[in-house]
Amino acid sequence: MQQPRPTAGRGAAERTGAARSAAPGPAALGLTAPGPAPLGRDTGDPDAGRLALLLDSAFLLLLAASLNRYLTHHSGNAQAPWVIGLSAALAVAQPAGSWLDHRRPPAPGRPRRWPLVLVVALWVVLVLLAPSFAWCAVPLIYTVLRALPARAAIPLVGALTLLVVIAEIRLPGGVDATLVLLPPAVAGLATGVFLFMARQAARQRALIADLVRTRRELAATERREGTLAERERLAMEIHDTLAQGLSSQQMLLQAAERTWDTHPATARTHVRTAAEVAARNLAEARRFVHDLAPAELSDGRTLDRALRSLAERESAESGLPVRFHLDGTPVPLPTAAQSALLRIAQGALANVREHAGASAAAITLSFLGDQAVLDIADDGQGFDPEAAGPGGGRGYGLPAMRARLRQLGGRLTVESAPGEGTVVSAAIPLAQR
Repeated sequence: MQQPRPTAGRGAAERTGAARSAAPGPAALGLTAPGPAPLGRDTGDPDAGRLALLLDSAFLLLLAASLNRYLTHHSGNAQAPWVIGLSAALAVAQPAGSWLDHRRPPAPGRPRRWPLVLVVALWVVLVLLAPSFAWCAVPLIYTVLRALPARAAIPLVGALTLLVVIAEIRLPGGVDATLVLLPPAVAGLATGVFLFMARQAARQRALIADLVRTRRELAATERREGTLAERERLAMEIHDTLAQGLSSQQMLLQAAERTWDTHPATARTHVRTAAEVAARNLAEARRFVHDLAPAELSDGRTLDRALRSLAERESAESGLPVRFHLDGTPVPLPTAAQSALLRIAQGALANVREHAGASAAAITLSFLGDQAVLDIADDGQGFDPEAAGPGGGRGYGLPAMRARLRQLGGRLTVESAPGEGTVVSAAIPLAQR
């Protein structure tokens, strides 16, 4: 019989586990679709609410100071009742708009504009009546920038700034160049800073949306990989247990049918053996559904004992002499490695039984210091591995073996030639101590 050559494979592969929980969508993070939206208003952001409160407080404080200044200098003016009334209306309208946006946020893409229009209209009339109210423009500019898109907010800010300049020119005491130049400078600086911060925030929201989308795609990919990995596991388990058991039962029952009339005792022996195989297959099916180790490795049994039992059982059930040989001093192997090597031995013997036409087979387990090598050799008809293609096999068996070893960083080699038998060698690296 051809002797196997020990080989080893190096590498690392991990079996994909259960998928992670689905990542939250952009809506959960307060992200909305891009479009001509207000620059700085985000009703889902607590900081936006605090900013609105600060702007309203500053506006009311400047409004009260402007009214106090007006009444101090123009208390007997005939326009005083109008100024007081407009101030009161403005003191109500400005915070009322913010409160309404907070309590009843507008629908996405349909901002509520009429509160801002009302506030701006009241303030314009008030400034025309009393230029000292122009200083309320500072918080009002920020309110405009927060409430409107840039293409509407910038022209409106320019118009409000022009009105402030006109109001400053109308103040008694002559034209002060500082007061004329200061409003455009303040408005330009405020608008520039606000636009910069708003665009930075928009870029950050876009980045977060992209990260969330990538995370969701990654989670979906992991779910698909987990599903494929579980499908591959079940396929390998079914091939290495149920399919082989059914094949053995078929052979035994066919043998029983042929000898039923001539040798009843032998036929009944075949039937009993087939029943034992069926019972064993049922137990194996229950174990791999729950992702448990093979029954041969339960109760603390070692791999060499399981392989020896496999050889004895295969010899008894199929009539093919199978011997087991242990080479080297056994070392503890992870459960996954023991299960993989046992399944590979089962699959290789099934191939020998079904395809090789062999008169004998051998299982050799070798511990070579840095690797564990399992060899399954037979003296059958052999085949040409090169002609068999990349799968190197006749069906699902060898590809399944390679998949098992790939998960453990191992390697499978097949040595065969027509008429010279076959050696299947599985090597798994051992953990360094």
